[in-house]
Amino acid sequence: MLPFSRNRAQSRATKSPFSGMDFSDPKRKPGILLKVILGFILTVLCVAMLRQSSHYNDNTPFSRHEPGVTHVLVTGGAGYIGSHAALRLLKDSYRVTIVDNLSRGNLGAIKVLQEQFPESGRLQFIYADLGDAKAVNRIFASNAFDAVMHFAAVAYVGESTLDPLRYYHNITSNTLVVLEAMAAHGVNKLIYSSTCATYGEPEKMPITEETPQAPINPYGKAKKMAEDIILDFSRRSDMAVMILRYFNVIGSDPEGRLGEAPRPELREHGRISGACFDAASEIIPGLKIKGTNYKTPDGTCIRDYIDVTDLVDAHVKALAKARKGKVGIFNVGTGKGRSVKEFVEACKEATGVDIHIEYLERRPGDYAEVYSDPSKIQRELNWTAQYTDLKESLRTAWRWQRAHGNGYGSPLAMSA
Repeated sequence: MLPFSRNRAQSRATKSPFSGMDFSDPKRKPGILLKVILGFILTVLCVAMLRQSSHYNDNTPFSRHEPGVTHVLVTGGAGYIGSHAALRLLKDSYRVTIVDNLSRGNLGAIKVLQEQFPESGRLQFIYADLGDAKAVNRIFASNAFDAVMHFAAVAYVGESTLDPLRYYHNITSNTLVVLEAMAAHGVNKLIYSSTCATYGEPEKMPITEETPQAPINPYGKAKKMAEDIILDFSRRSDMAVMILRYFNVIGSDPEGRLGEAPRPELREHGRISGACFDAASEIIPGLKIKGTNYKTPDGTCIRDYIDVTDLVDAHVKALAKARKGKVGIFNVGTGKGRSVKEFVEACKEATGVDIHIEYLERRPGDYAEVYSDPSKIQRELNWTAQYTDLKESLRTAWRWQRAHGNGYGSPLAMSA
């Protein structure tokens, strides 16, 4: 599908077709005139083609509410978690619209979903930036959404300490744009993808939903600000809100259709599972463990690793249980902490590779120990993590990695 609107970062970085033109030089008038004519023709063609796209057409299944059909907007649906959530929603017969600017997502994941669900009225993809309020408003005006699952966000702790403004803009400001569009167009059900990073480094473990939120890095702070905006608005509206604070995500689709494919330039900031697989594949010479002097049994960080299949199951259950005027806040985790060293040993067994380890200084913004108490979500949403074998989750993800040596190919390539 053609782009609905270019994101602002792209529009700033990409030159206009008319850039570099000098209208004051009479010797260049013929060339200038030709460029103007060509530019006009291209503009007319682009507008005509865009108007044929589904989100400009008011006579599609996506533009009207239908009895028995729930239409869910999945922001960030081309990304790792968002694409798995979209897959589950489609399997459960929801109608799905994905909005993504592909800054972190992959068109290859969209292609997989389109191949799995080619029927008319099941899935549409709109290329847009949530920071573009006008574009977001047009998307809501042209589609009949019943609910929003808001995944779209940059999500690396280390990167957030290096580029905090990007995180506050991308997470906090963009969430405000989505919320304003929902309010303006009467969409009153929101499932918000949050993070355990909002808790910071609590004094007591495990973490419950009542644990004070004291984030220590811009990623966690931006997410908490977004939560606060949602909660403040919900007090004066009838919106149904579910906020899911989840822990460290691993794994991939058990049937091998989707996986995690971060951009190469982000490997340094990515999840530990991706780093382990890169080391096992010899893409990088070894695995760098940052921090070995934390106050934990083996000196490395302790985290609660949640399989992506369990995570999206929690989102779908939250969607089904969301009620008008009510707010639900839930931790999504296994309730068991594993150290980085334990994780690496499991990864070695899952891949069959004796990965070389290099120990480094702590990473800024990290915390020693974080794991959840999932009893509230078990009690209220009837959700319990099923994929709790760390080695098996890693083995499943490794199979996808081995079968997709180049991930989905280029992030912008539909033929990948």
